[in-house]
Amino acid sequence: MTHQVHAFEPPERFVAGTVGPPGERTFFLQARGGGRLVSVALEKVQVSLLAEKLEELLAEAQRRFGVDLPEAPALVGDNDPLDTPVDEEFRVGTLGLAFDVDSATVVIEAIAAGEAEVEVELGGDEDDDEDDVEEPDEDLDRLRVRLTPEATREFIERARRVVNAGRPPCPLCGQPLDPAGHLCPRHNGYHR
Repeated sequence: MTHQVHAFEPPERFVAGTVGPPGERTFFLQARGGGRLVSVALEKVQVSLLAEKLEELLAEAQRRFGVDLPEAPALVGDNDPLDTPVDEEFRVGTLGLAFDVDSATVVIEAIAAGEAEVEVELGGDEDDDEDDVEEPDEDLDRLRVRLTPEATREFIERARRVVNAGRPPCPLCGQPLDPAGHLCPRHNGYHR
C-alpha cells in the first residue's frame, strides 16, 4: 500500500484551528504552501500536548545547542480562520517532534492513525532479528512541517488560544459547561 508524505519545508502558513461550535469542534492542523493545502484532524488534547512539547523542545534546544529563541509574541499573530476548503486528509494517530541543529529548525510530523493497533510484545525472543523489525507506521500517510523557532512560537501561541476558546469549565467540577448547563456531579446530578 502506498502512502503520502505531505512535506512543507517551510510552509507559508501552519496553524491549529477548529471547525464547529464549542462542544462539537473538530480540531485540525493545517499547512499551506506551494499551491497546496493540507488539513489533518486530531483531538483537542493532541493540540494542547503539541503546544506544550514544542515549548519544551525549544527550551531544550536553547539549553543544549545555544539556539537563540525569540520571546513569546507580544502581539496576537495569525488569528484568521482555517483556509477553505477544510478537507480532512487523515486523522492523526501519532505526533513526532525533532530539532534539526544544522538548519536550526523544528520538525513536526503528524502520522495517520493505523488501521489496527500494533501489538507490542514484552520480553525478547532470541530468534528475533532486529533487521526484520518494521516501523509500525512506515506505510501510513504523514504531514511533515519544518518551522523556524519564531514560527514555532507563533504556532504555540495560536494553538493555546484555540484550545482555550472552547466551553468554559464548571466552577464546581471543572467539566465543560454547555450553553444549556450540565448535570454537575458536585450537585448530585442536579442541573447547573
